Amino acid sequence: MVAQTTAPVLELTGIHKEFPGVKALSEAGLRLYPGEVHTLMGQNGAGKSTLIKVLTGVYTPERGTIVMEGREIHPASTLEAQELGISTVYQEVNLCPNLSVAENIFIGRYPRRFGRIDWKRMRAEAAAMLSRLQVDIDVSQPLSRYPLAIQQMVAISRALNVQARVLILDEPTSSLDEAEVQLLFSVLRKLREQGMAILFVTHFLDQTYAISDRITVMRNGEREGEYACSELSRLALVNKMIGAPVDAAAPGQNQAQNPGSDQTGLTPAVGVGSNNAEVLLEVRELGRRGALTATNLAIRKGELLGLAGLLGSGRTELARLLFGADKADSGGVMVDGRNSAAPFANPRDAIAAGIGFCSEDRKHEGAILSLSVRENLILAMQARAGMLRAIPLKRQQELATNYVKWLGIKTASIETPIGSLSGGNQQKVLLARWLATEPKLMILDEPTRGIDVRAKEEIMDYVTTLCRKGMSILFISSELPEVLRCSDRMVIMRDRKACGEYQRGDLDETTVLQAIAGEAA
Repeated sequence: MVAQTTAPVLELTGIHKEFPGVKALSEAGLRLYPGEVHTLMGQNGAGKSTLIKVLTGVYTPERGTIVMEGREIHPASTLEAQELGISTVYQEVNLCPNLSVAENIFIGRYPRRFGRIDWKRMRAEAAAMLSRLQVDIDVSQPLSRYPLAIQQMVAISRALNVQARVLILDEPTSSLDEAEVQLLFSVLRKLREQGMAILFVTHFLDQTYAISDRITVMRNGEREGEYACSELSRLALVNKMIGAPVDAAAPGQNQAQNPGSDQTGLTPAVGVGSNNAEVLLEVRELGRRGALTATNLAIRKGELLGLAGLLGSGRTELARLLFGADKADSGGVMVDGRNSAAPFANPRDAIAAGIGFCSEDRKHEGAILSLSVRENLILAMQARAGMLRAIPLKRQQELATNYVKWLGIKTASIETPIGSLSGGNQQKVLLARWLATEPKLMILDEPTRGIDVRAKEEIMDYVTTLCRKGMSILFISSELPEVLRCSDRMVIMRDRKACGEYQRGDLDETTVLQAIAGEAA
């Protein structure tokens, strides 16, 4: 790594970007030096993607400066950014699978001879470029014949083909397995040795510490700070990403309170629950490439199981795969002891098995804002019954009236459009939607996000009451005190896999951060 006395090849200062009603970036900044891998970290919504789009000419900032090699630049498009020496490889490989490898590398910039494409030269140069990245393949074959890791290398080769001084990799490992990640990292190390400035964007803590020289942390659209990777512990990084106090307990501080615990004071739970209740649902090796490593999980009857981890850690991905909202690549599901060779194919199968799901995206995946409270409330019941068996209007009205009263939903009428209700009352309607199906298991993904304190308390009171009555709850929340307070058992998610299981009382607000950071044994 080049010493920081070297001038940065690229520096962003005071970047400010707003969208209608949203301040995406505020005084954000970034410095990239030649011959280093610089990782950009932050939770979803921290502003990472917006900052990259400003840098690559997709967005124009309201104010701020971008200086490259001592000269202020104003990229107005991705093409202009490329011409300035800034190339980007995105999470989804943005190439043409039907074209050959060589054509993908040179598309739009084909070498020509006598006015025609010089195929021989193009293939020779493509092979030479891939050889620099330690990739030896037949460049005349269609790109679709090669695995995703090789396609990533082709995308990097294309980015380098424009004489890039800065290479931006936006979540490049999200769809790669461990061997493919190591191949990519070997390439990045070689490019670093050649003096390339590399900006690496990822959610994975392990990968951050495996490849990074320096880290910039973003939070709420601002640059929280810039740190040498070797001088920033995992726990400190997590604290900075979520805005927790920096006075976290040092490893081992709580050992006296937890006899027999590991060096961090965390005691992994033994077994699958905190009581002797029967297992309601068990998933085995449930996973999806790029979303979730194969995961085993069990939920007992009447248990509230909390999922804790950073945004992007795999919490929501697990919930969606479990409910059949996303298609799993592997694994099986067992409900009430009945085994299934495969996960649920779709949400209807999950609903039929007695599972309800409140999505974290209330506006787009939950409430249909133009429909009434009554119509929103009976949607899940109607989906289970099928479109040919309409629920009688009188029954709909009865259900809606009862749940509005029971949950204290503030609405002028059950026929009021749900879009005119407050966020907390909308969330109560969605909770009622699934309660009306009398589920055995309720998956609640961020059920209290964006609602006022009073509504949060009321919803969590209902949730704990349901558990006492025998319903099982899978509870996901970014508010760690909420998860700690409510959960009978907690599973820690990190880097899109389950990394630890703890009983109520095993963790506190300090040690849970250590577990999330991976500083537990």
